[in-house]
Amino acid sequence: MGGEQSEAARRSGTTPGSPEQMIAEARKAFFVMFGFLASVWLAQIVNFADDYATARAYGLVPGETGSLPHVLTAPFLHWSWAHIESNSGPLFVFGFLAAYRGVVRFLGLSLLVAVTSGLAVWFFEDGHVETVGASGLIFGYFGYVVVRGLFDRHLLDTLVGVVMAASFAYMLTVAVPGTPGVSWLAHLGGLVGGLVGAWLFRDRDGTRGRDRNPGRRTRTDRRTKTDDTADAGRSDAESPRAALHKELGDLGLL
Repeated sequence: MGGEQSEAARRSGTTPGSPEQMIAEARKAFFVMFGFLASVWLAQIVNFADDYATARAYGLVPGETGSLPHVLTAPFLHWSWAHIESNSGPLFVFGFLAAYRGVVRFLGLSLLVAVTSGLAVWFFEDGHVETVGASGLIFGYFGYVVVRGLFDRHLLDTLVGVVMAASFAYMLTVAVPGTPGVSWLAHLGGLVGGLVGAWLFRDRDGTRGRDRNPGRRTRTDRRTKTDDTADAGRSDAESPRAALHKELGDLGLL
């Protein structure tokens, strides 16, 4: 997972960690979350038109074996317009921050959080009541964003995590036992999934934000040795040989 961003940077011709690469990743994360949120609202329109029969049919019922696959459908469904409106803002913000470091990683995280949140409800919730809503995903993305920088050893992500934790710490009050009117188990299960996901999907090569080989001399400090007068005076970074060296360096072969 850790090599996803570097590979994307090589394909796009940008340098990992450069402003261009950051903008490209932000753009990708924005469109991913825009599409994700649009699908949630589309499901709500269908759900509303069917008098919320879709939520009753595909909601998660604790202890009912037939509803176990609904851990993947319940996050897309809501019980009312007020329900989906209250979830949409946090879902987009935390989802965007979670998707920023890689779409493939984000999809794996989303699956993990949906499963941990759903299983917490399925195993421990009382009563034969359908549970739906994206709040489990929200808590999962929140937990992931808060601790991701610590596991990746990335300063910017760590600062973002600190700001998010300080700004939205009040959310944890609806992830504790006894919270009335909400499925606190779904929240707690999602939060645990996000924390686990930050460790599972961490940057394993440890090179984000750092040069792959700090001991290398900067290529632009060298001059090419060529008999071609057209290349005389050009820096190594501008020559075809330098381009090859750069590609090999990015691949970790130099």
